[in-house]
Amino acid sequence: MSDTHGLKLLSTLDDDGRLIVELAEETLPAPTGDQVLVRVEAAPINPSDLGLLFASADVANADYAEGRIVARMPDPARRALAGRVGQSMAIGNEGAGTVIAAGEAPEAQALLGKRVAMIGGGMYAEHRLLAASGCMVLPDDVTAEEGASAFVNPLTALGFVETMKREGHKAIVHTAAASNLGQMLVRICQEDGIPLVNIVRNEAQVAILRDLGAEYVLDSSRDDFLVQLQDAVAATGASIAFDAIGGGHLVSQILHAMEQAASKDAPYSRYGSNVLKQAYVYGALDLSPTILTRSFGFGWNVGGWLLFPFLQRTDAETAERLRQRVRDGLTTTFASHYKARISLKEALTRDAVLTYNARRTGEKYLIVPNG
Repeated sequence: MSDTHGLKLLSTLDDDGRLIVELAEETLPAPTGDQVLVRVEAAPINPSDLGLLFASADVANADYAEGRIVARMPDPARRALAGRVGQSMAIGNEGAGTVIAAGEAPEAQALLGKRVAMIGGGMYAEHRLLAASGCMVLPDDVTAEEGASAFVNPLTALGFVETMKREGHKAIVHTAAASNLGQMLVRICQEDGIPLVNIVRNEAQVAILRDLGAEYVLDSSRDDFLVQLQDAVAATGASIAFDAIGGGHLVSQILHAMEQAASKDAPYSRYGSNVLKQAYVYGALDLSPTILTRSFGFGWNVGGWLLFPFLQRTDAETAERLRQRVRDGLTTTFASHYKARISLKEALTRDAVLTYNARRTGEKYLIVPNG
């Protein structure tokens, strides 16, 4: 097989603070060994993708030309991202498409002609060359669009539940809970009988989760939010939280509610309850500092949670069990719904950027590189 030519999307931060996002031509060699060449048919735009694509650049006032955007990065963000200066970074954590060529290894040959979901970055491209281990064969009745989001959100939601079980908790608090990921978590917890406290930011988002049958849905904009939070935590016994917001007081408020519930009927201790309260921050919808007002004793932890380190710490049997559950539920439990489909060239137009970079809850977009 000869070389394959195509386009891919790159994001580069210059040392002068300019962020350049552009379409670039690439030449891919024929796959060898365990490699496969995939014609990319669909790739979702996840918040983690936007963080790499634009970071905090001022896209509203950027210069737009065909196939190229030049935006300014604020000085604090530029300093924080100093490690990526000068690097042309490929975008797109996951996607799906058809294997059109394969190396000589049996695991690669077994995928030839198959429709697969992929993980490994660089999916905003017409073609992707990667190891066969980064692919998951999709069921025959699942389209590339239905399988494009088979990794990040499904495995993150399942990872939350797996982490809860490993650490001995029995119920979960989740923030920004009306998101695509949050809706998956609602369905998983319903299937597994796990109490779940969902925190959202407005009544429209409450309605989304109520329609899914969620029992505990709290609107953080309400005056009685903190009272409702304490009641929900007490009712469920939740002692672990996964927070997509990051900044502000919400993590502290959740820990406080957990402590109030844990110490309600316990003997007084100046050190607080013996219940370990765990909060994991896994997103950064709010880039301001995480503020902790220590009103929750000494039995607490706050840390970060990321999917790929979680998977690296997971044994092969568990990882395959999680993947199989995703495969079985791609059109039900783990279904993703897209507001719009965007070509690679359209993805660099001003109207499209301002729309999908707004990160509105429930509005998920799909890149179709060859569509």
